[in-house]
Amino acid sequence: MINFKNLKVVVTLFGLAYSCSLFAQDNWKHTENDRKVAVDVDSISKGGYTLIWINKDKDFSAPLKERLVAAYFTNYPKLAKKYNKKTIKKVSFVIDPDYKGVAATAGGIVRYSPAWFAKNPGDIDVVTHEVMHIVQAYPDGAGPWWITEGIADFVRFDDGIDNAGANWKLPEYNEKQKYTDSYRITARFLYWINLHIKKDFVKKLDAAMRSKSYSDAFWKVETGKTIDELWADYSQNPTL
Repeated sequence: MINFKNLKVVVTLFGLAYSCSLFAQDNWKHTENDRKVAVDVDSISKGGYTLIWINKDKDFSAPLKERLVAAYFTNYPKLAKKYNKKTIKKVSFVIDPDYKGVAATAGGIVRYSPAWFAKNPGDIDVVTHEVMHIVQAYPDGAGPWWITEGIADFVRFDDGIDNAGANWKLPEYNEKQKYTDSYRITARFLYWINLHIKKDFVKKLDAAMRSKSYSDAFWKVETGKTIDELWADYSQNPTL
């Protein structure tokens, strides 16, 4: 799990793009201060999983709350079963008007911007991306950040509930791209490997990151080719 002395926060920013940042802010450890000013605090449990809902925005849509809660209970247990059965069973969602990104995850807390949802009410699969970060639970030094974010967007593409409703999709390949570009570009490359080279490759990559056994040799061990060789093949025939 995350060491909060060197707090790692995964942040969703700028619409369809995402980026990561590091923070050392105490409010990522706890939600006590959020609860004090919340207009709605709810605890929902189902099938062994719990979601703590903390809303600090009086104008947040009730139907949208229902969709975000439903997205959690649809996808978090599914992703836990598929990738990491030892993941935590209780997660907190905080609707935070003071947060200026789109969404950010630290430990078991996901902070969402109501301003983003006001403009993009169909983007419920932000939940899918963010809760995958909880499932990942990579230790410090697990591997490159672009793999972390590439896997999360791979999962959003593979298990998303309504990506079409947010006009969210993987970009077509172009020669300016690099596999280290992360997010959707890396996700598309990973999907291509899963589809054409080795089924369950991403599950093995995720497990290697979580066990801190990942190295550059991983790609050749699992596929018979280096990552650069795989990217060269992908660039020649990137069809999904």
